[in-house]
Amino acid sequence: MSEAGVFTPMPGGAPITRQVVAQALMEAKLMLRNGEQLLLAVVIPVMVLIGGVTAGNAIDLDLGTDRALVDILTPGVLALAIMSTSFTSLAIATGFERRYGVIKRLGASPLPRTGLLAGKVLALGCVQLVQLFIIGGVGQILGWTPAAGFGTVLAFFLAIAMGTLAFASLGLFVAGVLRAEATLAAANLIYLLLLAGGAVVLPLTAYGAYGGVAHWLPSGALGEAVRIAFLDGVPAWRDLGVLLIWAVLGSTLTARTFKWE
Repeated sequence: MSEAGVFTPMPGGAPITRQVVAQALMEAKLMLRNGEQLLLAVVIPVMVLIGGVTAGNAIDLDLGTDRALVDILTPGVLALAIMSTSFTSLAIATGFERRYGVIKRLGASPLPRTGLLAGKVLALGCVQLVQLFIIGGVGQILGWTPAAGFGTVLAFFLAIAMGTLAFASLGLFVAGVLRAEATLAAANLIYLLLLAGGAVVLPLTAYGAYGGVAHWLPSGALGEAVRIAFLDGVPAWRDLGVLLIWAVLGSTLTARTFKWE
């Protein structure tokens, strides 16, 4: 203010932290308002959990473990929810943002590209928190009794962090090299294939000899990491290492191939 009552313009962007938070909140709101993404993020995982526990108990499903069925399926469904949000929803949203020029226009704003990516990752965390409360609540109603303690919280946080990094990088890779319509088809197809044979909901023991192969998939590693966190209360270091490998691979591919328009 140069004189009393006279304001001097102060051009420039807001602090980077405020920009990232604003971008993350907008991304999270758009994700939760989109019917298709809400279906992938919450509705389908809840249906899988309720249907799996109900049908499994009715036919006395044997997964090769002495744990209760709901204690096995609930962590797997949480892993499925993380995968659906970090990979499928992110890939589809980013693909159509590229098509309509949204990312190109954001690139001309004060928000840097690293801030844009940080906002997307932070938005994923917000949505995953909603998923944890909803799916965890349904699991509690069905009789889920997870391991308690700081070790469980730490192990689950590490699984979420590594799983989000791995699947988000792979989702951005798919969205960056394919057209929007092709991204929509590819992301949904990969999601269905990993749901059926990726060892994310069911443990590796349910897949027989194929379990050794599924263990190296990002879906299998994430599912095992989350299951071990809630069943044993310790980090699954081998599975976290597999997720780290996929995160590095996906980040490298994305950095080399991603096109912003």
